[in-house]
Amino acid sequence: MATWIAWPHNLTDWPGKFAPIPWVYGEIVRQIVPGEIVRILVNSKTHEEKASRILKRIGIDLARVEFFRFPTDRSWTRDFGPIFVKRDAPRAEVAVARFGFTGWAKYPNWHKDCQVPERVARALHLSLFDAGVDGRRLVLEGGSIDVNGRGTLLTTEECLLDSVTQVRNPGFQRHEIEAVLKQFLGVSNVLWLGKGIAGDDTHGHVDDLCRFVRPRTLLLCQETNPQDANYSALQENWERVKDMRLEDGSKPEVVPLPMPSPVYLDGQRLPASYANFYISNAAVLVPTFNDPNDFRALGILRDLCTDRPVIGIHAVDLAWGLGTLHCLTQQQPAT
Repeated sequence: MATWIAWPHNLTDWPGKFAPIPWVYGEIVRQIVPGEIVRILVNSKTHEEKASRILKRIGIDLARVEFFRFPTDRSWTRDFGPIFVKRDAPRAEVAVARFGFTGWAKYPNWHKDCQVPERVARALHLSLFDAGVDGRRLVLEGGSIDVNGRGTLLTTEECLLDSVTQVRNPGFQRHEIEAVLKQFLGVSNVLWLGKGIAGDDTHGHVDDLCRFVRPRTLLLCQETNPQDANYSALQENWERVKDMRLEDGSKPEVVPLPMPSPVYLDGQRLPASYANFYISNAAVLVPTFNDPNDFRALGILRDLCTDRPVIGIHAVDLAWGLGTLHCLTQQQPAT
């Protein structure tokens, strides 16, 4: 297994606060490399040298890191990077399902990012499958879905079915989206939540809202303050999960995950959520926000993830880029 990231370079993602970001990325790499290789996208030789200097200074063995000089527009690898799929029969194989990427249907700088899946597949000699229907490739970011590895996929209507605000797939109907997900990601069961959290620049990504932590266990964010902007939408999602069933017809276990207090910068609410954790081989990395609920969230994940350490990563600076740990990582399974 490997984890992919894109080394940060776009100053406009963290306006006025870019300086600490490469060091946060370095800390993330430091926690992952004991369990797997980290594969890092860089724009150039100079960019690679900058990353290497930071990694060396914090004691990372560069033999555990591989660089790929594939230019990117931004650093949110979860959303534009390769979505790896795996099958065991008739022979073990890992391939890349290539979905479309259009800058979250919001930003113009995405043309380098959208080339990354093809470049990765070519570099690793993996098969590449265009994910779509009737010649139309489905636009899909990795953060808009979560899976349990047994056949169930979780997503939101606000993101994939939106026809007004950030329209990824004009003309695609729900049944067509489900058909593409089932065909190219090997799932048999698609569960739809409603809206995502306040401050989410992606307009409803599920990785800030609800995540599988075990094949039968969901963590779903819960807001207890009725005056908070998240309260109504999260309550509505809690109503939805009561009727949800997994691929075998059973009900999932749903565990409440607290929300941190609202995080603002320059008057803008940021998408601060403990649900944006990343599970690596060596550790579960959880974003923290200097909030009393940090300890509750870490404790909940430690109770559920007993086979590896659960480590908090300070993410207030990262969140100014409108994403945190899960947003910047992409996993590659082993054959």
